[in-house]
Amino acid sequence: MSDTPVNVTKKRFIAGAVCPACSEPDKLMMWNEDDVPHRECVACGYSDTLNEQGLSVPKELGTRVNVSALKKAPDPKVQAVQFFPNPKLKKPE
Repeated sequence: MSDTPVNVTKKRFIAGAVCPACSEPDKLMMWNEDDVPHRECVACGYSDTLNEQGLSVPKELGTRVNVSALKKAPDPKVQAVQFFPNPKLKKPE
């Protein structure tokens, strides 16, 4: 038996790439697992995968929404206000 791992994936840095989370340049690593491309920022820890079209699919998708806040009923004391422009203050053309 050999001591070499079977599925070793090389992670490589993407030159000139900017992290979508922290906007740091040259901090993104990319690698493939089962022919699925993955990216990770070494500065902030952001990570995602890319779908077939090359679009980002964040791993933390769905965890940023507070579900209990969505179920709250609106406060009856709060009213929406709509502002209308004053026609007397209209700028001459």
